[in-house]
Amino acid sequence: MKKPEHEFFSVTDVAFTVCPGDDPKITERILAKDPETGVATRILRYEPGADSTPMGVQKHDFWEEVYILEGSFTDLTLGRTFTAGMYACRPPGMPHGPWRTDEGVVTFEVRYPA
Repeated sequence: MKKPEHEFFSVTDVAFTVCPGDDPKITERILAKDPETGVATRILRYEPGADSTPMGVQKHDFWEEVYILEGSFTDLTLGRTFTAGMYACRPPGMPHGPWRTDEGVVTFEVRYPA
């Protein structure tokens, strides 16, 4: 199976839902998802004060590209803050996070199989 076909639509028609990890300050809008692989295109939102430390360092078995649309967050492992306009491309297995934000952050992410 592949991600579904969509013509243009308003992303605001897609509700934010709480991400895996159950922190209500970390939510996502799933724009397209392959139900077999779980890879997705999404908008990720960390509200001000969100902290993903309980989820630990993340590693995925898929490619992940991330563009920061608004705000900033800090990778606590690296001790570096990343801001709006910055981009990351992570191959499968690349460690990242956990993250914390004071002001909040919104990212656009595309995930695809290895």
